[in-house]
Amino acid sequence: MFEALGEKLEAVFRRLRGYGTLTEKNIEEALREVRLALLEADVNFRVVKDFVERIKARAVGREVLGSLSPGQQVVKIVYDELVALLGGQHTDLNLSAPPPVVLMLVGLNGSGKTTTAGKLARYLKSERKRSPYLIPADTYRPAAMEQLRIIAGEVGVPIYRTPGDGGASDPVHIAREGVETARRQGYDVAIIDTAGRFQIDEELMGELERMKQATAPHQILLVADAMTGQEAVNVAAGFHNRIGVDGVILTKVEGDARGGAALSLRAVTGKPIIFVGVGEKLDALEPFHPDRAASRILGMGDVLSLIEKAEKVYDQRQAAILEKKLRKNQFTLEDFQEQMRMLKKMGSIAELVALLPGGKKLMQGADIGAAEKELKRIEAIISSMTKEERRKPEILNGSRRRRIAAGSGTSVTEVNRFLKQYLDAKKMMRRVTQAAGGKHLGRWLSSHLG
Repeated sequence: MFEALGEKLEAVFRRLRGYGTLTEKNIEEALREVRLALLEADVNFRVVKDFVERIKARAVGREVLGSLSPGQQVVKIVYDELVALLGGQHTDLNLSAPPPVVLMLVGLNGSGKTTTAGKLARYLKSERKRSPYLIPADTYRPAAMEQLRIIAGEVGVPIYRTPGDGGASDPVHIAREGVETARRQGYDVAIIDTAGRFQIDEELMGELERMKQATAPHQILLVADAMTGQEAVNVAAGFHNRIGVDGVILTKVEGDARGGAALSLRAVTGKPIIFVGVGEKLDALEPFHPDRAASRILGMGDVLSLIEKAEKVYDQRQAAILEKKLRKNQFTLEDFQEQMRMLKKMGSIAELVALLPGGKKLMQGADIGAAEKELKRIEAIISSMTKEERRKPEILNGSRRRRIAAGSGTSVTEVNRFLKQYLDAKKMMRRVTQAAGGKHLGRWLSSHLG
């Protein structure tokens, strides 16, 4: 979402870092480019004006012009102001109320409310260990209720079924009865999926006001489409002024959105972005962290998110087993295959590299697509081996290698090259674990590479 904006800002800061000393003129020129970059990213013009003025007030003072590294100081100021603009600190869902905590999702047609309701239910179930209950209160869009039932089945959470197999048509009645059913059956979070319109109108707002009064939601969450840019900000302001919004879930950030909505929402509405939808799959919902988003915009990477992705895939028991195998030089092709599966669960190579500091630059000079193909080729080679061959690669003679090449759609040369790479990697990992002196591998790597 922030790729184009990040590239433009990086070009500005690269010039600033090249100056031995900075003058007010240098800073004025740089801030003019920052202003243009933000406006082109569809950031609200009032937000841009205030943002640039705050940076200027700090940048032309003693804080920068008197520093030993003025270019770096300007980058630090922009980073701080970006974090503040995006909300400062991460805001989490407030789930402290007596159950069921009622979450009402609102938004325009096409913003992704129904899918987001399913994503949120999955997140609460798997990440927060809650027992969510879905309530389909969109009776206007054809098949909306059936869509939510299908999603509920996929994520494994219960859903309120209206009497008479969907015969009830009053969304306010459905929402109220759904919350009462969640309370009686002991679910601790009730998620209401409401209807949307193509625009904010009196009928929609009146219905949402009645639903709010009937269900007393603990939080009203606006689902806003990042692809609509500045319009998402106008929509957020409209909903907030009429029914009161407690937070925002920004969807479709993985698309071609220019980032203006995310940078404007907090400043215009005063309400935080709590989650971002990063894909179409039901697990593609992530908590929004302003500091991490600012870091990504400025090309500094997002190592904390990378670590969190790894922690979701690996548990301590698996890590201990892997460490033990590495120390004893027992890391087999079967283990290698398992690590590849774990890596795929974390995301694509492009997604992971982008989280590293300087990852954007690395991707500019690298063929990420070729790397993805190479991983698939390696996976095919390992999958074409027998279990014994994966555990004892030393038995792979010429005839076995020819069979593996034929089975994986590769050549014997490619099989030989991969096996050499595996042996080289195994030797390197052996040296690392020996150097660790028996310490936990992750701790050793952190102390030596961090």
